[in-house]
Amino acid sequence: MAQYIYTMNRVSKIVPPRREILKDISLSFFPGAKIGVLGLNGSGKSTLLKIMAGVDKDFQGEARAQPGIKIGYLEQEPALDPSKDVRGNVEDGVREALDALARLDEVFAEYADPDADFDKLAAEQGKLEAIIQSWDAHNLNNQLEQAADALRLPAWDADISLLSGGEKRRVALCRLLLSKPDMLLLDEPTNHLDAESVAWLETFLKNFPGTIVAITHDRYFLDNVAEWILELDRGMGIPYQGNYSTWLEQKNARIELEGKQEESFAKALKKELEWVRKNAKGQQVKSKARMERFEELNSREFQKRNETSEIYIPPGPRLGNIVCEVDDISKSFDGRLLYEKLSFTVPPTAIVGIIGPNGAGKTTLFRMMTGEQEPDTGSVRLGESVSVAYVGQLRD
Repeated sequence: MAQYIYTMNRVSKIVPPRREILKDISLSFFPGAKIGVLGLNGSGKSTLLKIMAGVDKDFQGEARAQPGIKIGYLEQEPALDPSKDVRGNVEDGVREALDALARLDEVFAEYADPDADFDKLAAEQGKLEAIIQSWDAHNLNNQLEQAADALRLPAWDADISLLSGGEKRRVALCRLLLSKPDMLLLDEPTNHLDAESVAWLETFLKNFPGTIVAITHDRYFLDNVAEWILELDRGMGIPYQGNYSTWLEQKNARIELEGKQEESFAKALKKELEWVRKNAKGQQVKSKARMERFEELNSREFQKRNETSEIYIPPGPRLGNIVCEVDDISKSFDGRLLYEKLSFTVPPTAIVGIIGPNGAGKTTLFRMMTGEQEPDTGSVRLGESVSVAYVGQLRD
């Protein structure tokens, strides 16, 4: 096997309106490495995975896997085949094994023909049995059942078009994990998983023999699975060996070093600023080199402020005493009771977390609070001054 399974050479990516989110990144990935990708929102994490998966081809530089490497990619909103049920979509990940099993049965049947080319059949049988052995395909049904149970998939015959965003994503994750790629690219793999499913996924990935590159905000997942951390910071890709906790220690040391460098930079900027104020651009005595020096320093400072800025959410109008009142509601789907006689009140300024296993009705509760759905019994009331903003599982 080659020393590296995947290489990136001077990869850069510019997004509108001319912001360079990846800057001249050169990286090499070891076979079997387990890498967590960290960075601020908008730092280019998902873009990096799209480039590695071959989905995004609009970039500068070179990014390629070694010949023969099979890459599996879990995007944030994966596509499923609506013409197939849950099992049909999962089986797409093991299609080679299923086809080999089906063809082997046909080969055995053809042996009964006295006019058959037995040498040709024997050669094909050997190839098919090698494929089946590599997949452990005789145990395939058990593998599917175990993965489906661990990831809390809907019923095998469930209609894909009726599934929630979280259910669709779990189906796609199951399909991907069973497909036996050489390299896994995972964009937020723990989203929509309950604690038990996350624990199963951690064990699966720790035992996975291939390379893993995963974007996640789950620090416990990174501590338990990652052996390397790749931080995207102002366009640069900075690798650290170790898990999340080790990265924190190394990051702190790097920040201290940068702090000393920034202190020196701030002094230089102040000195140049004093000179510029004394020598306005309209004066003939100005020095072009000094002006260019100030503009360079000032541009760097502006870029840093711009890239590390936070989103400001202005306060809304004054709330009344009633924000949300849920009174004695019940809700069922397809004969399955989600909750019965549920009542609670959300007070002003409250920050409320809703937890529960997959399928417990968390998203359904949100939809009733926003008026998208109605309870079977009971009522949901919002205060007159309340304006609701809702971010669902999937973007339109």
